[in-house]
Amino acid sequence: MDKVFYVTTPIYYVNAEPHIGHAYTTILADFMCRLHRMLGYDSYFLTGTDEHGDKINIAARDHGTTPQEYADRISGIFKKTWEDMGLDFNDFIRTSEQRHEQVVREILQKVYDSGDIYFGSYGGYYCVGCERFFTEKEMVDGKCPDHDRKLDYIEEKNYFFKMSKYQGWLTDHITANPDFIRPERYRNEVLSMLRGEALEDLCISRPKTRLSWGITLPFDENFVTYVWFDALINYVSALGYPDGEKYKKYWSSAQHIIAKDIVKPHGIFWPTMLKSAGLPLYGNLNVHGYWNMDEAKMSKSLGNVVRPLDLVSRYGGDQIRYFFLREMTFGNDARFSEDVIVDRINYDLANDLGNLVNRTLNMLNKFFDGKVPAFEPGEPADRDEIRKRLRSSAEGYISFASAFQTSLGIERMWEFVRHLNKYIDQYKPWQLSKEGRTAALSSVMRNLLESIYSVAFLLSPMLVNSSAVLMSAMRRSAAEFDLESILSMEQLEEGYRIKEVGILFPRLEKAAAAEEEGKNDGAKKEKTMEEGLVDIQDFAKIDIRVAKILKAERIEGSDKLLELQVDSGLDERTIIAGIAQAYDPESLPGKKILLVANLKPAVIFKKKSFGMLLAAKKDRGDRPVLIEVHESVPTGARLS
Repeated sequence: MDKVFYVTTPIYYVNAEPHIGHAYTTILADFMCRLHRMLGYDSYFLTGTDEHGDKINIAARDHGTTPQEYADRISGIFKKTWEDMGLDFNDFIRTSEQRHEQVVREILQKVYDSGDIYFGSYGGYYCVGCERFFTEKEMVDGKCPDHDRKLDYIEEKNYFFKMSKYQGWLTDHITANPDFIRPERYRNEVLSMLRGEALEDLCISRPKTRLSWGITLPFDENFVTYVWFDALINYVSALGYPDGEKYKKYWSSAQHIIAKDIVKPHGIFWPTMLKSAGLPLYGNLNVHGYWNMDEAKMSKSLGNVVRPLDLVSRYGGDQIRYFFLREMTFGNDARFSEDVIVDRINYDLANDLGNLVNRTLNMLNKFFDGKVPAFEPGEPADRDEIRKRLRSSAEGYISFASAFQTSLGIERMWEFVRHLNKYIDQYKPWQLSKEGRTAALSSVMRNLLESIYSVAFLLSPMLVNSSAVLMSAMRRSAAEFDLESILSMEQLEEGYRIKEVGILFPRLEKAAAAEEEGKNDGAKKEKTMEEGLVDIQDFAKIDIRVAKILKAERIEGSDKLLELQVDSGLDERTIIAGIAQAYDPESLPGKKILLVANLKPAVIFKKKSFGMLLAAKKDRGDRPVLIEVHESVPTGARLS
């Protein structure tokens, strides 16, 4: 059987510009498409915009334009936003396109001909925001429960779809196929709706006397199609239903991703529509929660909408992808906060992954002139154990992520990343070098490099740009994905000089996020523009970490300088410090200090210095005082 994967987002309603709720769903779909493509699937990714209905008509009128002109503008913003974010969709469908209208009319005619559409009269309380009728039982104090607005009672003749006819069939299908709607809580929610009371038939039209912006019914020119019956069909119209090759290839594997507020249309309306029209059902409905700000759902009406491109420009594309995919446990609500974004970047990306890469490549440059060393079988340095851990983490990551549980999958990979940092501390390559244990040092470094390459490859569907930089730096050409090859730790070429990658994930300060968000007053904003101040991005490049002084000696011919040997957590190194007039060399070993670890080497008094310690003094003539760190802080810890 061919490995085929088809993933869709909801088509986004064009009554407002994209926000982070839209961005999360689209990033998730992009990740799933890339992940399955990496795993050898023929993957296809669809997104787009929903452009008909009352809300668009009203929004266009409020903006002094036609519905088509308004839809063109907002749809264009959605498409450009996803393109600017680097989201690699295969198709962008618009419900105002002729290709879509043609399929909607064809399916409507098919359902009508089967006897599942009838004409009748209906009266009910109508919400323009939801574009549907509410029963008195569904309302709260006479208002829409979602929009908190008083509802108007409308009575009119319309066409109805016999949705109730398929209630028993759909209940049986979901019960027999428990993975059809996931996670379980949303499957249970749909089953509760189906078992709780009889389904009402679905009103699927609006009279043109009230609304003309929509797709005209093929069997009555006086009515347009109800927006949900129109919109849901995009998933097959974009594939060229009924005869298109894409439809034949991809539809049976369809994976819909939606937020929990549209479970009923996708979990009840859509399957019954498909059944009536004689189409196969989609593969799975995958339902995620809301992003909440201060415990409130993000919405335009509450004024707490965040623009996705603002986040990307502030923090970086890979960083935002990581935050969204790591922070939300799929199916549950998650808290959106820029402080949380900064924490994820600093702790996970900068401290764990970035630190691992920087430490390894710095040591490679120092010990092997930047070239991939040989693996020495006589000194394997726990290669079998590392392979075992890599396999376990990779298989867990793929298993969870393939089931849309990206947070759990990413955590499995991060267990391995954290283990590699501990592996460096355990083997202390700088100590092996000092002791002349070249074979062991060679194997340790080769194990680290192979592991980093495997991690970069596996994370490439998420860290699209950073992984590409790493893989390009470490190998002449990218490998085709084969899980066994990636897990073999035999992807790199001995003697190949690894290119510089720079700082992949600069550390950030939360105060900077507040400034970018506009939370500081005008005086503070003015101050950031004053001459002489350092930009936060420049400061983030400085690697300040805890180091332990191992040895101190005076430098012959100088009364100010000491030569120190320090353990930086990255390596053992020499630094030259101008503290001889304030400290006896014998008093320094064992002290923990702050070290600027990523300075370019400098020659001081004919000695090479690989870093600078931090000391303070009040006035120019005062003696420097070392900034000492408490013994409980581990060597190698970064200042944050």
